[in-house]
Amino acid sequence: MFTADTFRFLEDLTEHNERPWFEANRARYETTCREPALALIRAMVPVLATLAPHFVADDRKVGGSLMRLHRDTRFGADKRPYKTNLGIQFRHDGGADVHAPSVYLHVAAGGCFLGIGSWMPEPPILERLRRAIVDDPAAWRAAMAPLAGWDTSGTGEGLKRAPKGFDPAHPLVEELKKKSHLVMRPLPREEVVGPGLDGRVADHLEVALPWLRWLTEASGAAF
Repeated sequence: MFTADTFRFLEDLTEHNERPWFEANRARYETTCREPALALIRAMVPVLATLAPHFVADDRKVGGSLMRLHRDTRFGADKRPYKTNLGIQFRHDGGADVHAPSVYLHVAAGGCFLGIGSWMPEPPILERLRRAIVDDPAAWRAAMAPLAGWDTSGTGEGLKRAPKGFDPAHPLVEELKKKSHLVMRPLPREEVVGPGLDGRVADHLEVALPWLRWLTEASGAAF
């Protein structure tokens, strides 16, 4: 389970984001971050099998649901070698990468959240989602209705104008402009630490299942 030591490590990593420091503190990372994350992933296997069986909890240390800590520094000005958060992604079994429909847990000293949706899906999938909103706005609204307490504003850059082929006066045009379709629930630190996090994630996921079903099926995937 995640503890106060998890957040202390992430705070220290933020301050000392350099390879020598990390290597000297690798054992702390293993015991306070990676091992609890892998334990949570294993605990989520039966949860997902019951609620969303096409979403995968994979406890491999590399290439599974726990996202890599190392940053890709090849193309950006920021050369810090490590992310300062833990990212756990339960991805749809039909998706090949991070853009697939997913359930995502973000653990960081600066804030934690549960995210559900598709981040920057490929253009054909994004087109399908937009068409689904236009073709049946009532279904989209019904999927969003249970999400009181969630941030449904989306994240990332959107289009400044309605996408080509869509009515700029459509009542849901702001949804059509989005490049990512995500909803997020902030998680206070006290909800993340201690035993039972898998159950708390399951409770939130159950509330958001209509949205996850809509998104998955609108993407053309099985739910």
